Amino acid sequence: MVNDTTRLLGLEGLAVVDVVAAGEDSRQGPIVHLVTADESARACPECGVFAARVKEWVTTRPRDLPVAGRRCDLRWRKRRWYCDEPACPRGTFTEHVAQVPARARLTVRLRQAAGEAVADRGRTIVQSARDHGVSWPVACAAFTAHAQRVLPGQPAPVTVLGIDEIRRGRPRWTWDETTGTWQTVVDRWHVGFVDLSGGQGLLGQVEGRTSTAVTGWLGQRTQAWRDGVTFVAIDMCTIFKSAVRVALPQARLVVDHFHIVQLANAAVTEVRRRVTVQVRGRRGRKGNREWELRNRLTRSAARMHGSQLDPMVDDLMALPRRIGVPILAAWNAKEDLLDLLALARTHPDRSVVAGRLFRFYDRCAASGLPELERLASTVETWWPEILAFIHTGITNAGSEGTNRVIKTVARDAYGFRNPENQRLRTRCATTRRSRGFLNPA
Repeated sequence: MVNDTTRLLGLEGLAVVDVVAAGEDSRQGPIVHLVTADESARACPECGVFAARVKEWVTTRPRDLPVAGRRCDLRWRKRRWYCDEPACPRGTFTEHVAQVPARARLTVRLRQAAGEAVADRGRTIVQSARDHGVSWPVACAAFTAHAQRVLPGQPAPVTVLGIDEIRRGRPRWTWDETTGTWQTVVDRWHVGFVDLSGGQGLLGQVEGRTSTAVTGWLGQRTQAWRDGVTFVAIDMCTIFKSAVRVALPQARLVVDHFHIVQLANAAVTEVRRRVTVQVRGRRGRKGNREWELRNRLTRSAARMHGSQLDPMVDDLMALPRRIGVPILAAWNAKEDLLDLLALARTHPDRSVVAGRLFRFYDRCAASGLPELERLASTVETWWPEILAFIHTGITNAGSEGTNRVIKTVARDAYGFRNPENQRLRTRCATTRRSRGFLNPA
């Protein structure tokens, strides 16, 4: 009973016996009549004994994927059998095959396609349900089943682990009449763990930016897995620092240089705004040269052309002394810190590192600016982790890139109400490369 039309349809265990044209409406697919072609369908699902007596014939209409761009109307004429095994509690059963289980209105491959569209093709649940002609709950259940099938239960060992947080939705506050202050009601954070040394992508997420949440996720891994982690890249978050010290005492912490540069630029901006208000009595605006240079002050001098760098310094020196001198001192301190971070991946001598670090500290101390003193204190507090970055060059860029994908997925889905669904969506979106879906080979 295996003919070319049966091979074209591709439903294993079913054979095509007739195809009736749809008529004038070309959008409506043909009517395909099917019969059972698998003898094992006569086996009782309870006891496994092959039935010999037919009770009745029934016709079902399972829905399937389109064939050649047209959705076919399947009509499966199958038999209901008597189970003659005396010990079997089941009296009757209908035939079923792997692609069309008992009582199923959809084929297995249609459900899988609806789930794959969400997990691997960036579709939302609504889009997948619309494209495959199913309901929202069916598409959501198909995605959940697909995600649980393709995502690994436990992450493989990693050498370099990245930890970073991302906010899930906006915080909400309520007014407390007793204290007279606003109290946080909802402030959900997701902490992600990323493989920075391999291609696993996002290893997992936990809700809550607390030390207990981080140590809890790490505690669920085996001791051998935890012992294999050599470096942990984080931002300057004391919560992550304390959690790693407890769960991974042998790992070396590395601070991402992006956040250090961000703090240095923020210090320059704070100095510029403060001195402008003190001298001019207002905020900076167009016509104030220090305000017009605000973006250039936060750029690295190594990436600026001389035609931009030299005039900027001259303009700062031409400003009133109470404005230009503090801003120029803050900018020089920021550049000293960038010169120190630029030693990463160059295998510098200890004396070179010490010399640039002393120059930065000396500049901050001589300026007398509270913003630079605070910046120097922060660098001193995190210096072991910063030195680890200079020696290893490890960054948390993989975690930041993962967070960007997470934000994109949440925006495409118009937000998430269920944290479990969000974690499944984001893990599928950030592990496709490791699962081979984006492998050019």
